[in-house]
Amino acid sequence: MHLDHTIVPAKDKEASARFFARIMGLTYEGPHGHFAPVRVDDGLTMDFDNREGFESHHYAFHITDAEFDAIFERVKADGVIYGSGPGSHEDMKINERRGGRGFYFADPDGHLYEVLTVS
Repeated sequence: MHLDHTIVPAKDKEASARFFARIMGLTYEGPHGHFAPVRVDDGLTMDFDNREGFESHHYAFHITDAEFDAIFERVKADGVIYGSGPGSHEDMKINERRGGRGFYFADPDGHLYEVLTVS
């Protein structure tokens, strides 16, 4: 069993899809039907959708060291605030838990993304 897709509520689904794709090194190919989908891999699509009011969500991605380096460079280049934990996602530090590296950052809609090299 695996998660096939998830709907990510957004104030502007296309802007949110472009932000996510750019930071994560993925491709956004434009809207498809009702959603602004970003394919993460062969098994998961993040389907961004316009919503008026919503709570922020947490999305965590287990990534390779090379992906970590690339994502971290894009975050810094874009001036995105990041941090070492869910309660400290603005301290501009990474964590080194369980022998790996990780950090958190918020998107323009307030969703908290986590990238980590060791699960």
